[in-house]
Amino acid sequence: MEKNDPRPAVFLDRDGLLIEDRGFIGDIADVFFYDFTFESLKKLQSHFDLFIVTNQSGIGKGINTVEQVKAVNDYVLRTLSDNGIVISELFVCPHDFGENCICRKPSPHFAFVVRDKYGIDLSKSYMIGDHKSDADFARNFGGQGIFVLTGHGESHRDEITEYPVMPSLKEAVELILSEIESDRLL
Repeated sequence: MEKNDPRPAVFLDRDGLLIEDRGFIGDIADVFFYDFTFESLKKLQSHFDLFIVTNQSGIGKGINTVEQVKAVNDYVLRTLSDNGIVISELFVCPHDFGENCICRKPSPHFAFVVRDKYGIDLSKSYMIGDHKSDADFARNFGGQGIFVLTGHGESHRDEITEYPVMPSLKEAVELILSEIESDRLL
């Protein structure tokens, strides 16, 4: 990659990928990072800009407030930062299913915002998550989706036919790093 070439990104789901999915999390006391989260993200950030894109339909359903979700997100970002991980930006879709918003994954809206704001090369970018909508988000912006079995992943496994399936973020990161290494060898 040339010095002025746009960098690729890895888009990350929040619940079920970085932290345990404990339903509609509205309190930082319910945030539990997987033991592989920090090490995995440190490996990624030397090659990619990192972004979190999370659907938080609990807001639209009236289960969580915007302030609760913001407090949880701020805690997640602060904890990642305290562990040497830079998240360029975190995006939240607050809408419930069926609200026909432009921002709910699998809509590529936030990826296009990132492309325009940060100059990201979406064709060399990835999305990792535990829902088919996460992997479809990547397909919809022209990147590569990776599905993980943590969080809700195991219960949605049968829906996944066209994307790589990995046990967790740890193995998804290993797959991405092996792909970029093999690209360098070509």
